Amino acid sequence: MRNWLVGAAAVALLVGAGAPARVHAADEDTFRQLDLFGDILEQVRSHYVDNVDGKQLIEAAINGMLRSLDPHSSYMNEDQFRAMQVETRGEFGGLGIEVTMEDGLVKVVSPIDDTPAARAGLRAGDSITHLDGTSVLGMTLQDAVERMRGRISSEIKLMVRRAQQEPFEVTLKRDVIRVQSVRSRIEGDIGYVRITTFSEQTSSGLQREVAKIREQLGARIAGLILDLRNNPGGLLNQAVEVSDAFLERGEIVSTRGRGNSDAQRYNAKPGDIAKGLPMVVLVNGGSASASEIVAGALQDHRRAIVLGTESFGKGSVQVIMAINGHGALRLTTARYYTPSGRSIQAEGIHPDLVVEQAHVEKPAARARMREADLPSALRNEREPAAPQTPPQQVTPPVAGAVKGAQPEEDYQLTRAIDLITGIALYNRRVSN
Repeated sequence: MRNWLVGAAAVALLVGAGAPARVHAADEDTFRQLDLFGDILEQVRSHYVDNVDGKQLIEAAINGMLRSLDPHSSYMNEDQFRAMQVETRGEFGGLGIEVTMEDGLVKVVSPIDDTPAARAGLRAGDSITHLDGTSVLGMTLQDAVERMRGRISSEIKLMVRRAQQEPFEVTLKRDVIRVQSVRSRIEGDIGYVRITTFSEQTSSGLQREVAKIREQLGARIAGLILDLRNNPGGLLNQAVEVSDAFLERGEIVSTRGRGNSDAQRYNAKPGDIAKGLPMVVLVNGGSASASEIVAGALQDHRRAIVLGTESFGKGSVQVIMAINGHGALRLTTARYYTPSGRSIQAEGIHPDLVVEQAHVEKPAARARMREADLPSALRNEREPAAPQTPPQQVTPPVAGAVKGAQPEEDYQLTRAIDLITGIALYNRRVSN
């Protein structure tokens, strides 16, 4: 009877999440497996060496089931669900680091700008092996995230493994993470807009920052750079709205689930806030999910040139299903496709121009011989022209720079600026 009650409780949980109430003969095997689950749960509670919390066991079993499906499906208890809702509003407590699980370790998808993780120098692709001396092997992603969150100003030690380097330890102080998802600045005659995450405020923030750029530059504006590097994604509807802001017409993205009835298409409405100006989108291995939707849409419509390195490759859609009194289920329900029909899952966005981030050093200046320096060189027959003002040298700041660090040239951004400058110069000459 106890086993039957446990099995029935599990079925009731599934029904609460939206499973069909009718039970068919084909489901008898499922009931037998639920009986098995109830037997094992009772044995663990009765005979395990230490007392165990039944609720934690059930949550761990549910997460084990979901983790066997894909890395992004999971169960959130009530506390975790509330924390997730706060995150999507653009403010949360923690380290400011977007993570996933890979080979049993916590992998950094990207640090968020101006947070403890970014200031400590954590990078996309780093693997976290220990939290306060405890190995993450065997932890769920939710367990690891819960350990990294905590009281404001409290410290946590992370053991980090990076590429071929020796593992190193870094101490972070937890902080309130307030994410201003859109920032902008002027680079010469070019507008630069960086989107760090896709929260509820992203679309309105983009409209505000682009309007500010146009007001500052006026008719001088030569183009726009949209920086999506190390942007881990976020809300699908915000990715659609950001793409729509630069497209006049056509499909932005489509999603396809298990059945034909689950397919959805999102189309652009007339109106381009950049007024057709040349655009470059910057991406790298930390650009994921919603970032890839935007980059893929603008690339397929030839609205922008995508520059940088291959993106993360997360081409799946997760739906949050609230369960009364039990938190929520995050479940992968569809794959998304770019306007040309490309699936980005495990492939990523391939840039139009592959540009690795590099450290550039100018060679030491040395005297060079020119024609005019040769003995008895012929003089130019024309009158000497008035000396020209040398072109302005643009030295852009580092995107996502660590505070207090020595500034370095952002090579990818510099290439994007050069590209837009060249396009604008060509367009001016053609129009003349």
